[in-house]
Amino acid sequence: MIISKEKVVSVNYYLTANKDNLPEELIEETSHENPFIFLFGSDGVLPDFESNLNGKQKGDKFDFRITAEKGYGLYDKEYLVNIDKAAFELDGKFDESRVIVGHDIEMRDNDGNPLIGKVLAISDKIVEMDFNHPLAGHDLHFIGEILNVRNATNEELSHGHVHGPGGHHH
Repeated sequence: MIISKEKVVSVNYYLTANKDNLPEELIEETSHENPFIFLFGSDGVLPDFESNLNGKQKGDKFDFRITAEKGYGLYDKEYLVNIDKAAFELDGKFDESRVIVGHDIEMRDNDGNPLIGKVLAISDKIVEMDFNHPLAGHDLHFIGEILNVRNATNEELSHGHVHGPGGHHH
C-alpha cells in the first residue's frame, strides 16, 4: 500500500538537528516497538515531512532534511517576553514549585490558546520567558524506514487522528 491521503503511516526514524552550522545533535529516536504513527494528510505533522514520505510504501527507507524556515520557523527574538512576576502567584505567593529556570510552562495567550514557554530567568519583578518552539532556527534531518501503511478507519478520519496502539485513545 502506498502512502497517500487518509492512510495511517507508521515510521521508525532518527531525528537530528543543527543550528548555525554547528554539528547535528540527536533530538529524537523512535523504535520498532514505539514507532511514530500518524494520519497522513490531516495536518498533524510538518508539511515537508509528509511530502518527503508521499508515495512511499512499507519497507522503503528515507533520508531527508527540512530547513528551519520550513520546519519550526526561524528563532524570533520577539518571542522572548518579560512577564510580571505577579502573574505567577498563587494565593499571593510566587509559585516556586512550577516556575523554575530551565523548565517549560504551559500558559495561554490573549485569545486563550495554549502556549509553552521556557523560563529563562527570574528576578525580583519579572520572569523572562522564551515562547519560540524548542526547534525554532534548527535544520532537521530525518533518517528512517516506513514500517506500515494502512487505510484509516472512518472514526480516525472523522476525528482527524489515529486510534488504537500508538495512536489516540478516547
